[in-house]
Amino acid sequence: MTNARFGHTASLLSNGKVLVTGGNYGGSLNSAELYDPSTGNWTTTGSMTDARQWHTESALSNGKVLVTGGWNGSTAYNSAELYDALTSTWTPTNNMNNAREYHTASLLSNGKLLVTGGFNGNITLNSAELYDPSTSTWTTTGSMTDVRQWHTASVLLNGKVLVAGGYNNGYLNSAELYDPSTGTWTTTGSMTDVRQWHTASVLLNGKVLITGGWKVFDLNSAELYDPSTGIWTTTGSMNNARYVHTASLLSNGKILATGGFGNSNYLNSVELYDPLTGIWTTISNMTNAREYHTASVLSNGLVLVTGGYNGITGILSSAELY
Repeated sequence: MTNARFGHTASLLSNGKVLVTGGNYGGSLNSAELYDPSTGNWTTTGSMTDARQWHTESALSNGKVLVTGGWNGSTAYNSAELYDALTSTWTPTNNMNNAREYHTASLLSNGKLLVTGGFNGNITLNSAELYDPSTSTWTTTGSMTDVRQWHTASVLLNGKVLVAGGYNNGYLNSAELYDPSTGTWTTTGSMTDVRQWHTASVLLNGKVLITGGWKVFDLNSAELYDPSTGIWTTTGSMNNARYVHTASLLSNGKILATGGFGNSNYLNSVELYDPLTGIWTTISNMTNAREYHTASVLSNGLVLVTGGYNGITGILSSAELY
C-alpha cells in the first residue's frame, strides 16, 4: 500500500477493486487507496474529510461506500461520509445520532445500514440506528439489551442480525437478535465463552461461526450458532489462540483465519475451518505477522490481506494474497 496503516477498514467495490480507508500511522489517517486485482497495483484516491480509525466501512447496494464514526486520536466521531467510485470523491452525509467507535455496521436486505453499540469516548453504548441511503438520513431504532463495544454483528440468511459478545465493564457471552421488520431486539442463547476481539462468519449452511477473541487470556475456542434453534454448540478449536485476527468465508465454504495476536506473539499463522468436519487445519504462513489488519475476498476467489501491526516491523504497508 502507499500508506502503512492499522485499525483501518477495507471493502470490495462493485468494480472488483478494494477500497482501504483510514487507520493509524503515527496518528489517525484520512487517506484512502484502491487495490486493482487485475494489475496487483495500489493507487491513491480521494481522501476522507475526517481522519479516522476504528470506524466502519460498508459498500451500499447503490454502489457507494459509507464510512461511519471512529476516532481521530482525541475524539470519537458521529460523522459519516460517502465515497463515490465513479468520481473518486468523498461527500459528507448526515451525522449519526451518537458518536461511536468500536461499533458495527451491517447492510440489511432492505438496503438500510444498521449501526450498533460502540464507545462514544465516555461510555459504552447500547443504542442502534439505521441509515437510509435513499434519504441520507439516520433514524434511531430499538436499543440492544446489553451495552457493548468490540462485539460482532452478522446478517443471518433470514434477514435478522445476530450481535454477540463484546465488552462492557467485563467480557460478554450474551447474544441478541435484531428484527428489521419490527425494529426490536430479542435475547437469544448465550455463547459458551465470554469474548471480545473475536470474529463472526455466516457459513453457507446459515450457521454463524465465532472464533477466538480475548477473555483475560486469548482464546482458541470456536462455537456455532444455529438460527433455527437459537443454541450455541462448541466446534473444533483453532490450533492457535488468537484475537484481533480476521476470518473470511471462501467460495468453497471453508473459513480462513489469519494472523492476530496469541500466546504472547504477533502471528503469521493461518488456518482453515471445514464446516463439514468441524476441524481446523494449519496451512502455510503469511509472509508477515500482523494484527489489526484486514482481509477481503476478491471476485476471483483470492483473499487480500492488508496492513496491520507487529512488534518487529511496526505498522505495515505490505499486502499479500492467499
